[in-house]
Amino acid sequence: MVFSSLTFLFAYLPLTLLVYFLAPLKWRNWVLLVVSLIFYGWDTPAYILIMILSTLIDFTHGLLVEKYRADDKKARWFVAQSAIFNLLLLGFFKYWDFLAANLSLIPGISVPQLGIPLPIGISFFTFQTMSYTIDVYRKDAPVQRNLVDFGTFVTMFPQLIAGPVVQYKTVAAALKNRINTSEDFALGARRFCVGLAKKVLLANSIGALWDTCLAARSAGTLTVLGGWMGLFAYGFQIYFDFSGYSDMAIGLGQIFGFRFNENFNYPYTSASVTEFWRRWHMSLTAWFREYLYIPLGGNRHGTAKTLRNILIVWFCTGFWHGASWNFILWGLYFAAWLILEKYVLRDVLTRTPGWIKHTYTIIVVFVGWGIFAMEDLGVCGRYLAACFGADGLWNSADLFWLRSYALTFLALIVGSTTLLRRLWQRLPRRAEQVLTPILMLASLAVCTAYLVDGSYNPFLYFRF
Repeated sequence: MVFSSLTFLFAYLPLTLLVYFLAPLKWRNWVLLVVSLIFYGWDTPAYILIMILSTLIDFTHGLLVEKYRADDKKARWFVAQSAIFNLLLLGFFKYWDFLAANLSLIPGISVPQLGIPLPIGISFFTFQTMSYTIDVYRKDAPVQRNLVDFGTFVTMFPQLIAGPVVQYKTVAAALKNRINTSEDFALGARRFCVGLAKKVLLANSIGALWDTCLAARSAGTLTVLGGWMGLFAYGFQIYFDFSGYSDMAIGLGQIFGFRFNENFNYPYTSASVTEFWRRWHMSLTAWFREYLYIPLGGNRHGTAKTLRNILIVWFCTGFWHGASWNFILWGLYFAAWLILEKYVLRDVLTRTPGWIKHTYTIIVVFVGWGIFAMEDLGVCGRYLAACFGADGLWNSADLFWLRSYALTFLALIVGSTTLLRRLWQRLPRRAEQVLTPILMLASLAVCTAYLVDGSYNPFLYFRF
């Protein structure tokens, strides 16, 4: 995808804000809807048709569920129709070529691959719209009778491309009646600047090292030190990239009067894999728990079914991220660790010193990022083998890269903990009021300079 959402935001966000706040309250959802459709279709206008179709299907099915609520069989059928449509839409664009390629490996079967480009963010907005009809059926959310309001929810550009996954019930009231205060604007703008700095100054700064380590693997010169530097580079890159986007989305949402749920809570400070997944991509974890794990029975029907449910959920979690075997393996990898912690390691972990638990968690998580990052399982296997000693401990190139990125790694480590937040909270109120606008302007200026000078570097989660 040629288009960068950062370019769009920098070019058109000021105009959007001006039009939005000058518009009467009753027209503000129209403004957001039009801007969001332009944002989504900027690079490929045809994708707007997919978005409109998805919106119309779920809007009408929500009305049908409400209309036939007294006839539970019909109501459930309309919920099923909505879910089937969303899954078919997602399956066609995201998984057709993967399934076709694998089915064609079976003798006598030939399924053509279509090579259709993946609409960005389709995994996010299909999950959002699918949960709407389910919540209407459960009476967890009111039915929406205004198509513009519903379209605003589906297409809302701050979080459209890469989340957080927003459930309709969390924004239903704000879609109809919201107050845009100066305090919300200020807090939202500050959150946006923090997210922008995470993406541009931290995620982008470490991404090149991951590419260097992959190249070393291809050249056969990857060592233990180089391999782990690469895993940490990618792990920090994806964290600051994705949490940065989430901060920007949450901040813009607050500017427009919406409260999106938090998506990250310092996951790299976790002391277990279970805790990590309570802190990482929390909106997606909550979605799978509420709409898949619990309906399957959760942990309510014995150990065997609990194990089955965990495996199903994590298979789907992995497959949701991408149509490739490495994503499925990544999901099952974490399913195995979660099962181990639940049934084997739980008592051991309670007696283990905190620093050991944290080290164990970091190793497991960052090995997982290696599986996640490398779609070629052969390359992945050789890379991880090098990390555990297959090709030597270190070489002169590793020491050069370690010295070159030492300060960057230090900044990434500090930035992934609560240290800066705790230091900020200790500042006197007056100092905070003075420093906030200075840091925001400095952040915008430096990030703008980096974006103008640097090469195109899109958000990693756009492809999911």
